[in-house]
Amino acid sequence: MAQSGHTPAQTTTHDIVIVGGGLVGASLGCALAPLIERYGWKVAIIEAAPLNDAPLDESWQPSFDARASAIAEGSAQRFRQLGVWEAMQAESTPIRNIHISERGRLGATRLSAQELGVDALGHVIPNAWMGRVLHRHLRTLPVEWYCPAKVDKLSPGANGHYLRLSDGSELRAALTVLADGGRSGLKEQLGISSRRNSYEQTALIAHVGISQPHQGVAYERFTQEGPMALLPLPGQAMELIWTHPSGQEQARMALPDREFLSQLQAAFGDRVGRFIRAGKRYSYPLSLVTAEEPVRPGLAVLGNAAHALHPVAGQGFNLALRGIMDLVEALEQGEQAKRSLGDMATLLAFEQKRARDRSNVIHFSDGLVRLFGQSLPLLPHARAAGLIGLNLIGPLRRGLARRAMGLER
Repeated sequence: MAQSGHTPAQTTTHDIVIVGGGLVGASLGCALAPLIERYGWKVAIIEAAPLNDAPLDESWQPSFDARASAIAEGSAQRFRQLGVWEAMQAESTPIRNIHISERGRLGATRLSAQELGVDALGHVIPNAWMGRVLHRHLRTLPVEWYCPAKVDKLSPGANGHYLRLSDGSELRAALTVLADGGRSGLKEQLGISSRRNSYEQTALIAHVGISQPHQGVAYERFTQEGPMALLPLPGQAMELIWTHPSGQEQARMALPDREFLSQLQAAFGDRVGRFIRAGKRYSYPLSLVTAEEPVRPGLAVLGNAAHALHPVAGQGFNLALRGIMDLVEALEQGEQAKRSLGDMATLLAFEQKRARDRSNVIHFSDGLVRLFGQSLPLLPHARAAGLIGLNLIGPLRRGLARRAMGLER
């Protein structure tokens, strides 16, 4: 894996250029490995942030504040296919049970790995560790990096797109993949609009220490303010995702740790014991965002650039990873059919496959937010009865568990 040392010169041609070397872009680079070897494709990744070149086997000491993600069991299986799961698992915490409840109500649903006959429903892994594992694997592949560099201009041309980078490089790609999280403005440069529906909520995220072992249980709790989630971390710690009506999170962001933990205890209850420590707090506004044109001739949009979801069901990155694998499969089928990499028939086949999965996940996560966000008379009682009923009916509960694991679309 070569980093950018490029000087302004003539346009360099690549088969595939991936814009964004984060978790989505790096996962795509790894997933392309067999096709790079088989077909000799020339692949480049453009990443704005400098890469961490520390060897993977160096002492890993993540801070208490390190952000983490819930990786569904289905995603773990896909990482196994890429040959990176063994290394990722070294710093993962298994989710063995999921507990779903509504604050102040008796109803609850419990999902169990044991009932499904699996070791774990999912895994919680520090984002920084996942990035290091993926980048180490990419070092073994003939993938060219332009890093640190940004795309200043992206424009369609004959048989692909032209990219002008901040380091002076000029590239042409038969297929350009936007995996930059949608923050670069490149979609807007191309006139690709997005549907954006604000939840008028903001997520507050922090690591919290607890007074008793979590036993690998993840919690999803619905409160009057918004949903809360607690994900198991190594030791007696959990990652907190606490949604607030936008603006109301600011006061909690500014609280001293003791008062913050006291308010968290009052909102969540004592199911995990006492909250005894708080890490650095982060916040970000929540919206449902979907790109109007996830594919164009010579262009595909992946990850948060294509769809940003509410974190209530923890499905965002897992949905993106399924999209990565589907894109690679479509590209191989297109190659076998002797079509160019950016051929619209190939990309439409990819998008048609993704549409149903994306729609199902959006309706699932968005429906949860809206169902538990309503306070109409008698609705809380109906929700409680529904959670109790779901817990009692095995096939429904197991179906929900398989969806949470990313094994059903």
